[in-house]
Amino acid sequence: MLELPRVAHLHVHLESAVRWSTLGEIAARNGIAFPAHLGGHRFTSFADFFDQNQLVRECLRRPEDFHRVAVEFCQDQVAQGVAYVEVSFTAAAHGERLGDLGMPLAAVLDGLAEGGERYGLGWQVILDTSRRRSVERAWRTLELARKHDGVVAVGLAGDEDHPAAPFAAVFAEAREAGLHVVHHAGEAAGAASIREALDVGLTERLGHGIRVLDDPDLTAEVRERGIPLEVCPTSNVALGFVPSLAEHPLPQLRAAGLTVTVNTDIPEMVHTTLRDEYAAFDWTEAELKELARASVTASFADDATKARLLAAADGGA
Repeated sequence: MLELPRVAHLHVHLESAVRWSTLGEIAARNGIAFPAHLGGHRFTSFADFFDQNQLVRECLRRPEDFHRVAVEFCQDQVAQGVAYVEVSFTAAAHGERLGDLGMPLAAVLDGLAEGGERYGLGWQVILDTSRRRSVERAWRTLELARKHDGVVAVGLAGDEDHPAAPFAAVFAEAREAGLHVVHHAGEAAGAASIREALDVGLTERLGHGIRVLDDPDLTAEVRERGIPLEVCPTSNVALGFVPSLAEHPLPQLRAAGLTVTVNTDIPEMVHTTLRDEYAAFDWTEAELKELARASVTASFADDATKARLLAAADGGA
């Protein structure tokens, strides 16, 4: 594969990027049976993924757990060629589980600050909340987001069979507060979930969005509005939403003139890296630069950061 330019990584969940070796050590320290059977195989269903992901999350208990995985996350991102990352974290769910709403996010932000400085990584955090959970949790997520400068956006994740409409007021207020909004849509469900994410959820990017081609009119609108897609090929295949990487619609999405970014989503759970995601397709040098530029322009980074990253993507310093 051609050398990958330094890129931005826009769709990756911190809890699903924890090193397996680290998870084992944390689980042992916290007296939890390590789920050694997890990772590296195709899930039997989306529900199977949720169950396995919950086992991983349960291992994280103490501030030092969250801090450590955030520092290591920064190291791993830089090793993969990432210059800037927007990492998703389900802060309110952890806080409710542990009886301290603010602790997990505070520990993660401290870890990202340390790791970002140590390894030279730019970062911001997206706080997600599950569509399956209560609107009250979404409000608590927004409350956390408004308290911390390191949080750039909020949004919905989880099972797309659950509608976004009940959460509309939360995301309207988030936009009014100056936060960005980005939802998962168009992965498990079809074009209707994308339409709802745009019109009701006020999303500025589409987490996944691979089903947009189901509706030509919607495809045209997403293209004309410049709504970026956060495409995660290996995850889509592992979760059963695409039969194989060879059949993944990423090239067709780009051919339709859509703004496409390449991402990992749940890298440790499916044993992938961002380099692997780019290497799965036969890109020319010009196409790699286009994808690198798209990852930067689609980000929520400030103008100075974008200018620096774009220069690097173009072969500058």
